[in-house]
Amino acid sequence: MSKRDEFIQVVNTFKNVSPSITNTQRRELLKRAVQIYDLSVDDASEILKSWGLIVGEEVDYFEVLGISIEEIQGLDDQTIVNIIETAHDQCYRASLRAGARIRPDGKTEDQWRNILNQARDTLGDTQKRHEYLTIFHEDALEEISPSQDQPLTENDLQDAEPTPSNSSELTVPSTETDVILIPAGEFQMGSQAEEENGTEIRVKSIFVDAFLINKYPITNAQYKIFLDANPQWEKNRIIETCHDGNYLQTWSGSKHPRGKADYPVIDVSWYAAMAYAQWVGKRLPTEAEWEKAARGGLIGKIYPWGDQISLRMANYGMHIGKTTPVGNYPPNDYGIYDMVGNVWEWCLDEYDDNFSRRNPGLTANSIREITKNFLGIEASRVLRGGSWASSERAVQVGYCGWAAPNFTYYSYGFRCVRDITP
Repeated sequence: MSKRDEFIQVVNTFKNVSPSITNTQRRELLKRAVQIYDLSVDDASEILKSWGLIVGEEVDYFEVLGISIEEIQGLDDQTIVNIIETAHDQCYRASLRAGARIRPDGKTEDQWRNILNQARDTLGDTQKRHEYLTIFHEDALEEISPSQDQPLTENDLQDAEPTPSNSSELTVPSTETDVILIPAGEFQMGSQAEEENGTEIRVKSIFVDAFLINKYPITNAQYKIFLDANPQWEKNRIIETCHDGNYLQTWSGSKHPRGKADYPVIDVSWYAAMAYAQWVGKRLPTEAEWEKAARGGLIGKIYPWGDQISLRMANYGMHIGKTTPVGNYPPNDYGIYDMVGNVWEWCLDEYDDNFSRRNPGLTANSIREITKNFLGIEASRVLRGGSWASSERAVQVGYCGWAAPNFTYYSYGFRCVRDITP
């Protein structure tokens, strides 16, 4: 059975329960279609449509059980579970007494009992309840469907520049002020243990001016604010040359997947990361800046915290199988989180496979030239830090990856830096 057929089988399972699904269920189906069954959002949406599985009204699980959000505020988990179980039992018994009749809302009592079970399972679990509350209050009535806007073309290139963040009509996310100062000075860049093209990469002494760097990778919530202000960078409107077809593949317009607000944004090209950085008045870090920040002041260590790695320190090696919210692991000695693992991070630099010819100390003029003309750049760019799917070697602070600037991937993200004006 092909993966497409497997997804259709999942759709049929939903159809057997109810001819309609909620927005939440549709989002989850589309996410599974992309992440598990290797389908595009458009293809999966067409399958849902062709099999007659339509989106019905959004179900409020609190309303289903006849309890209010205020009723459980401030209570401990066990008390909340008890309230939810009692409400579920009362509603479920009433539904059983009703037999097999059709309810006023058009659902059968069997379908209604299925919804009651979903409400109990969701609200009775602490993590699921927290995620549901966040989702329900943020965007519970918004559909995840492909935008009808037409993609931009090369003729629109000039209009694709990000709107400056100093516009009085825009709001820069408050978390953009959450930065760490990296002091000026020399550090040892590279790793004697790292090999590339069969040769040992030498450690170099590099001087880096002081700069500010984001404490965390840029999150979906932050990137959403950028898209709201700059819709030309949405997935169905971005210039074709600025991505490879998989840009923000799990998003709908400017809407990120539900419950993922504090997860790092992924599937972003270097061009898109540059556009975001310019919008918030920052830029991407140079490779040298990134490595100095990642090392946290330690000298000659393999990882940001020392020479050993464990699952308590970073998200890597496919042990979890996906990204995790930013800040879930301990920071390095500079107080920066997630410098290795979780997502690869784009850097400003052009990639050069010969370390001795790489220029980690980009000059102020060359940095300005790159940021000013980034849409015209075609050379591969540096990626650092490894991701949730990377090996122990790839999450070493001295390890360097690279990709074309239009390339997107489910483990590519970024963070920003800001120069300190003397």
